[in-house]
Amino acid sequence: MGIVTGECGKVVNMARLAIVGSHAVNGVSRLHSELLKSHVFNDFYLMYPERFRNVTNGITHRRWLLSANPGLASLVTEAIGEGWTQDLEELKKIEPLAEDSAFRDRFNAIKRENKFRLCRAMERVFNFSFQTDFLLDCQVKRFHEYKRQLLNVFHVITLYNRLKEGQVPEGFVPRVVLFSGKSAPGYLMCKLIIKLIHNVSEIVAAHPLVKDKLQVVFVPNYGVTIAEVTMPAADLSEQISTAGYEASGTGNMKFALNGALTIGTYDGANIEIREEVGEENFFLFGHRAEEIFELRKQYDPKRYIEENKELAQVMHQLQSGFFSPEEPALFQPIVQALMDGDRYCVLADYSLYVACQEEVARAYNDRDEWTRKAILNVARSGKFSSDRAIHEYARTIWNISPVTR
Repeated sequence: MGIVTGECGKVVNMARLAIVGSHAVNGVSRLHSELLKSHVFNDFYLMYPERFRNVTNGITHRRWLLSANPGLASLVTEAIGEGWTQDLEELKKIEPLAEDSAFRDRFNAIKRENKFRLCRAMERVFNFSFQTDFLLDCQVKRFHEYKRQLLNVFHVITLYNRLKEGQVPEGFVPRVVLFSGKSAPGYLMCKLIIKLIHNVSEIVAAHPLVKDKLQVVFVPNYGVTIAEVTMPAADLSEQISTAGYEASGTGNMKFALNGALTIGTYDGANIEIREEVGEENFFLFGHRAEEIFELRKQYDPKRYIEENKELAQVMHQLQSGFFSPEEPALFQPIVQALMDGDRYCVLADYSLYVACQEEVARAYNDRDEWTRKAILNVARSGKFSSDRAIHEYARTIWNISPVTR
């Protein structure tokens, strides 16, 4: 609990200093807040239990729906009026319309137009495009090993291997896997993962048995402008961080608000999104935070590779230089990091993730039911407004009252 630590070089622990000097310590999702109390700052929680609070993050729906997705915003307003722009909980009024075939058709038409809009933007700015009739599977966020873009790439490689060998699974859905995000300048491992995505993309695009069923796209220079055209177009939102590492996330909320279904771990705000939209409208996979803590005590990366032939094939391809023939050892640091401990449990969650992606494909094949689930995601996103979060901060932490006019 020491604020100043270290024997030779004294170090000030800023987090501990902040706890001692503050009247409130806030987590930004329910799980995050519980982890602060039970693991990260347990000693401080036992000393100052009244200081620890939770206010789950929120997003500004006037930016991420009203402005970013004018087609869907107009459809919602036509159906229930403009009240939702001031009170996002009003979106619940469109829930019954998920059963209306005419409303579903219009919702689908808007999603298709948003895909065309994204494709046109990519062609105009970056000179590449994608198949707009494929499932659009998006992971757009900053790059970090715990966010596990690598797990997503491993699934892409698995699909590639199956397709090139003519093993098209029953119910297979053609998909575009879209990545975007930035790495910290000195984060060499994440830069290597970005390089792997580019190399995999090139190999997928060059194979005659694969290119018409799978596309991999990396959108450079990720920022709000790109997010505003990507999130309204997405069918599937990738929220696959190692459980226990994601404080909350807000991209997950933006995607759900725009009618994308989530594939995600039991982590951060994913937990609360799943509770709100319904378990049946969320694709959950992976070990939970408490299971991750237990796994670490006797984690054996080799076991997962030996037990799964497809995972072993992916690892062999990385190690042998299949995705970097001109520089065969290029991706060896990725292999080494996984074999030396796999800190973020990519190998442990691989088979669970691949199985869940197969569930996604089966669900997408029933397009009418998928659309119903997408509409319910929109209708049940009201909790995740930043208006609600700010009201909670004002009431429970800042101790201020709204000014009435």
